[in-house]
Amino acid sequence: MYIVFIIGTAGSGKSLLTASFSEWLRMAKQDVITVNLDPGVITLPYTPNIDIRDYFRIEDIMREYGLGPNGALVMAADLIAEETDRLEEEITGFKSDYVLIDTPGQMELFSFRASGPYIASELTNEPKALVYLFDSVFSSNPQNYVSNLFLSAAVYNRFFLPQVYILSKCDLLPPEDANRVVDWSANPKALETAIEETLQGTKRLLSRDMMRVIYRLGLRFLLIPVSSKTNDGLINLNTALERIFGSYDTSL
Repeated sequence: MYIVFIIGTAGSGKSLLTASFSEWLRMAKQDVITVNLDPGVITLPYTPNIDIRDYFRIEDIMREYGLGPNGALVMAADLIAEETDRLEEEITGFKSDYVLIDTPGQMELFSFRASGPYIASELTNEPKALVYLFDSVFSSNPQNYVSNLFLSAAVYNRFFLPQVYILSKCDLLPPEDANRVVDWSANPKALETAIEETLQGTKRLLSRDMMRVIYRLGLRFLLIPVSSKTNDGLINLNTALERIFGSYDTSL
């Protein structure tokens, strides 16, 4: 059993990727289940096999504790951690090949609270990986791309699990624009050139220095362009995950 957490900023396409990748895996004769960890979501493009909304909902937390929507979401993140054993029991009961875990829409609720890394660490001893989504439209600007680099580095620092990086919703960009962003991920010189040519003043200095810090640390964020609507890139995503799990270090 392989556990895959799907993480990204709000609107980056986590749920749609969960839906399309799970269907793609089923077509490839893989036994896969989906897990929704967002208690505040109203509708999903897939029917989760395990749904945290069956445990509690944001509306119930707001009413019980007298909280607003944001406070209830923060409390929900911690309540999910208390259900880790129950979630594990449900997940292992399916005995599936893949478990795709769709994390909360607001990334900080899962990634930047103590509960997120705790869940990722304690939820079974099976091999795990993170799929981090770079929203293609947002990341097509070099300043935004560098900001996303820092976010993805921060997520890696929180979880220290193998990560795969996705340029999500790439169908929304002209192919040449999507290819340019992918080239930035593989070629730091190309990114630095784009920063120098398109940004000015403090924006240019800060983006350039932030980029250099990341690469000085030896971190690399090679992007796989994926469209959850056309299924383009899903085979490459699957190959990247198979490579991780094929050489998985259980000491991680």
